Amino acid sequence: MAIQTKFGLHTIHHQITSKKIMIIKPTKSDSDGECRLWARFRPFSKVVVASIIIGLGFALFYISGLGEFATLETLKAHRHWILGQAKQHPSIITAVFMLTYIMSVALSLPIGTLLTILGGYLFGQVLGAVYVVTSATIGACIVFSLAKTALGVSFRERAEQNIKIMEPGFRKNALNYMLFLRLIPIFPFFIVNIVPAFLGVSLRPYLLGTFFGIIPSTFIFVTAGASLGSIFSSGNTFTIDDILTPKSIILLCCIAIFTLLPVLYNWLKRRATQHMNAGNN
Repeated sequence: MAIQTKFGLHTIHHQITSKKIMIIKPTKSDSDGECRLWARFRPFSKVVVASIIIGLGFALFYISGLGEFATLETLKAHRHWILGQAKQHPSIITAVFMLTYIMSVALSLPIGTLLTILGGYLFGQVLGAVYVVTSATIGACIVFSLAKTALGVSFRERAEQNIKIMEPGFRKNALNYMLFLRLIPIFPFFIVNIVPAFLGVSLRPYLLGTFFGIIPSTFIFVTAGASLGSIFSSGNTFTIDDILTPKSIILLCCIAIFTLLPVLYNWLKRRATQHMNAGNN
């Protein structure tokens, strides 16, 4: 009788365990299905989130009237307060400045030039150039990364004509051509940010070309910003057009041509090799 009872209890325990296993199995399969569904939805969710952020950024910029506020006249009127805040809270002002610059580049807001001048005014030539170049490179890399996602389809429509023009240069030497485009603004900054993504350019030449390519022009605008204090104090007028003098433009062109020398050298070397092979034949 005792043996039967033990056997009966063992049978009941076995049945309960089997039922538990049967209950757990469908729960596990359901969770696997949810994971697969989320894995498929995840890339699309990133595109949706990025689109919402970009749309909100544009809306806030224009609704808040920052486009009208971001002028040299406004900077002149509030220069004492701005400098006071920079002296009292240097770390916070630096962080706010860099974050604002990154977002302005990532959202392609038309305030980059003024922010560059402001960087020189607040931080001087050296630190201003470092903060601007770093922030602009980060913002450009964000746009570049977004262009490689499904969100790039809408970007591609805006740059379709420029892709055909810029494709030969990136195919021959992506880094040198990137340097050239950053040095001389033949195309809008936003176009140069996204076209390399559509042509299969990797992040490294894009980042290096952007970082080093924008240093000369950034230094010119930052230097102008560093001299704003004396200009405002003297009461002289100052416009952004005064910065790009013929001398500065010639300097940028010379540097840009210098970056293309390796491409020219390879082209001449290839032509010479073709002529030698043709002569031998």
